[in-house]
Amino acid sequence: MSEITRVPLQPVAKGSLTRIWLGVALAVALGSAAAVATRYHGLVVETVKAGQGAMPTSADVVLVNYVGRLASGKEFDRGEKAVMPVEGVIPGFAKGLQQMQRGGKYRIEIPASQAYGANEQKSPATGEVVIPANSDLVFEVELLDFKSAAEIERQRQMIQQMQQQMGGQGMPDMPHGAPKP
Repeated sequence: MSEITRVPLQPVAKGSLTRIWLGVALAVALGSAAAVATRYHGLVVETVKAGQGAMPTSADVVLVNYVGRLASGKEFDRGEKAVMPVEGVIPGFAKGLQQMQRGGKYRIEIPASQAYGANEQKSPATGEVVIPANSDLVFEVELLDFKSAAEIERQRQMIQQMQQQMGGQGMPDMPHGAPKP
């Protein structure tokens, strides 16, 4: 079930409707060449390449490729096939993930208030500040896949059951005549 946010509409000035329709016509004429950007209280989620299907919820776990940069362009983090719970990341990143579809590529602009706020982030290895306090962040994200926590738990239980059934015996013997690895 999707959440609907109601926003009060402002009165439209006389003559504005014509300009609005011209803008809509121009956007349609440009077609898919233009990226789609959605704004959420300062957070911007831009669709670079649309994905397909459902979107993750806050209870899901995602598999993503990503690059994180400061607003200046300086890279501070990168991950390939990174697994992360949606509710375990900074608020702006979590909200952005919930606007994505499998196979899509996105650009998320996260204001400091939805990132780390006034808290600087240091490298655990060097102690160097990698994200200064009050930094806006930009992420390029490819959503490879996502699963619910329940799906992951079922898979974990199946693997555990298979291991118990094997009883620590290792792989079963190959039939006679079959080559052994």
